[in-house]
Amino acid sequence: MLSLLLALAAGAPDWPDFRGPGRDGHADGVDLPMSWSEEEHVVWKTAIHGRGWSSPVLLGGRAWLTTAPSKGGALSVIAVDLDSGEVVVDRVVFEIDEPEPRNGLNSYASPSPVVAGGRVFVHFGTYGTACLDSKTGETLWSRVDLKCDHLEGPGSSPLLEGGRLFLHLDGADVQYLVALDPETGETLWRTERSADLEPLAPDFRKAYSTPLLTTIEGAEGPRSVLISSAARATYGYDPATGAELWRMDHPGFSMASRPLLVGDKLYVSTGFMRPELWAFKIGGAGNITEDALLWRNTRGVPTMPSSVIVGGLLFQVSDRGMASAVDLETGETRWQERLGESHCASLLASGDRIYAFGVEGKSSVFRASGSFEKLAESQLEAGFMASPAVLGDALILRTKTHLYRIEAAQ
Repeated sequence: MLSLLLALAAGAPDWPDFRGPGRDGHADGVDLPMSWSEEEHVVWKTAIHGRGWSSPVLLGGRAWLTTAPSKGGALSVIAVDLDSGEVVVDRVVFEIDEPEPRNGLNSYASPSPVVAGGRVFVHFGTYGTACLDSKTGETLWSRVDLKCDHLEGPGSSPLLEGGRLFLHLDGADVQYLVALDPETGETLWRTERSADLEPLAPDFRKAYSTPLLTTIEGAEGPRSVLISSAARATYGYDPATGAELWRMDHPGFSMASRPLLVGDKLYVSTGFMRPELWAFKIGGAGNITEDALLWRNTRGVPTMPSSVIVGGLLFQVSDRGMASAVDLETGETRWQERLGESHCASLLASGDRIYAFGVEGKSSVFRASGSFEKLAESQLEAGFMASPAVLGDALILRTKTHLYRIEAAQ
């Protein structure tokens, strides 16, 4: 375990998680292009077979992503050389004889990989989790025993942090999370959700969010907390043991967006049926619902795209393509503007720019400010389900059919 922890600390990857190094959608200090097309600023374009919505992650000069046939079966991992666009790894990790049904919007390869320390961790939900060598692509360990009925197909991505690999398995039948040893794949702990979902129909018990790890100040000093959203509640857990520290009850289920954190204040989309943006103060013990809520906002809240925070504003785009800015202190909506098509990909912030990627291939760039200012629009042939990655001043973009390196001429 110690050798892997040292490797994780020493080899900081370019873009280790679908939301970047900070797990918050920020790529600051770089000069990304504002506009592009099939003819402009495309360094390379590589076809990706199958149907996979996982976002690319970057390590050691390679982009890693997963894919699968539309009907499931062969679940594959792909690595693309970031200089040439050449596919250098393309292999099946798991074979599934009888995949369960999925939602028409989903794929069997939607959870994004995570990378660090010469290892690539791929997750296909109930169908399997594996650790690969980042140089050879060979499997170092795998698990196929962490089961749940996703009902709509897998969605939650893993979190690799603090020497543990955290997985959500919030299905229609069972709801739990686990921490695995990233070196061996062994289970370190498993914790069942405590919210009473038994009175609910199975469809209302599932969730697809990805956790966060943070440190907060407490009466006895700093404490690590795993923040984890599920159906009808957001939880705080001890990442070392899986013990529940606190729980915030809220409506909603099937949320896929990742929470955002500023200090000890958490911002959560509650998910279907009527998504609400909740701001509350984390900490304490037990059920904190009565005392922790700061405000609620119901205007243009996403269920799938994750949001970004710049300065004192939270920027979000709803599934139907309504962009808005929300004041972090008051919860007031400062502006709303329709971008023109549906959105599933998470927002990207770079300096004072926000990048949004639509399901029909249109990208919008607007100013991160208290009033709406569109800076640019771009169009590619196929649409976006995956979120962007950043390599220096380049965007690594996955559409439904291709992976692109987009970079302005130097």
